[in-house]
Amino acid sequence: MDRRVVFCGLELATRVRQGSCKENRVLTRANTAEVAASDASPSMQGAITCGLLHEAEFQAWDDFVQAHPRSGPFHLLAWKRTIEQAFRYRPYYLVARDAGRICAILPLFLVRNPFIGKALISSPFAVYGGILADSAGARDALYGYLKGLGQELGVDYIELRNAWPEQCGGISNVSRYVTFTQELPRDEAKLLESLPKKTRNLVRKSLKPPFRMEYNVREVGRLDAVHSRNMRRLGTPNFPCKYFARVLENFGEMADVREVWLDDKVMAVSLNFYHHGEMHTYHAAADSRFNALSPNTFMYFDHLRWAGQHGFRTFDFGRSKRDTGTFEFKRHWNTEMRELPYEILLVNRKELPNFSPANQRFNFAIQTWRRLPLPVTRMLSRFVFPLFP
Repeated sequence: MDRRVVFCGLELATRVRQGSCKENRVLTRANTAEVAASDASPSMQGAITCGLLHEAEFQAWDDFVQAHPRSGPFHLLAWKRTIEQAFRYRPYYLVARDAGRICAILPLFLVRNPFIGKALISSPFAVYGGILADSAGARDALYGYLKGLGQELGVDYIELRNAWPEQCGGISNVSRYVTFTQELPRDEAKLLESLPKKTRNLVRKSLKPPFRMEYNVREVGRLDAVHSRNMRRLGTPNFPCKYFARVLENFGEMADVREVWLDDKVMAVSLNFYHHGEMHTYHAAADSRFNALSPNTFMYFDHLRWAGQHGFRTFDFGRSKRDTGTFEFKRHWNTEMRELPYEILLVNRKELPNFSPANQRFNFAIQTWRRLPLPVTRMLSRFVFPLFP
């Protein structure tokens, strides 16, 4: 059965078979900015049309995200607003429509600078992105449109930070990242017992100091201070303070900051998302001067027990690169590790890019950054950080 998929500026013919999806794609230029959908066969209900998200569809977009089982907070328009306000990248939010109904979405930004070149990324500074679709056919239609858009814009590459294999329109060709999740019991004793012995002992040690957790903090100054100090220690630029503020503003009750205090000092901080019955600690940092007291271990255990007691099913420890300190830390919390099937589509670039701090070409820059005074790294980060989304 042939079905024609039509979209702004490009036309894609796809072959859809019931029970399978094997396409021969043909891309051609069209003369009009928006091409009306038409059936390729009288037996079809209608054509899938692909194009940019319209303002009138904003609520329908978020409704689609909230209803999709594989969605994350970075698919919501709150993330679009956050990235636009904090970094001013140009959004290209794409939708596939079937008879006017959204059947697939792709959050996307155009990023251009001398270091990475010109790229379409889904999504900048997010660990999860990529296409959400209600069928393989809708996914493949939007994927075909994306490739045509990349050629039309003349980008060097397209990066899709998929969280799940079924999001892939092609073949995953980036294997350096994994993510860790843990199923949550409601009972604190069961949670503690589920942990490996070494981690369980570390948790018990962390429970001895009189730490105090502050919940739902809406002021980001202390988060910024601890987090920027930690990023300097790691040798990388820090997020701007306005980014943290925009996250809280745009996500509302779906995000918060938490702080671990001991007496009058902040020991550790986190920024968290709450979505689809899952708590996701996205940014976390501890003051390394107090590592002997294990405030970071206390913070993560408190997050786990709070989330379980408040009805969350899963805790997302977030993405890590293999063979790093955070990888080892997350691996020892009775977590399930999952490969992240990222895709990079080369358009004008000949080789896969790798702007990860683990790339040895950045070793000198990392070591130099660690030696700079904190006020200097905080100032320079305003200019350097947006170059590597």
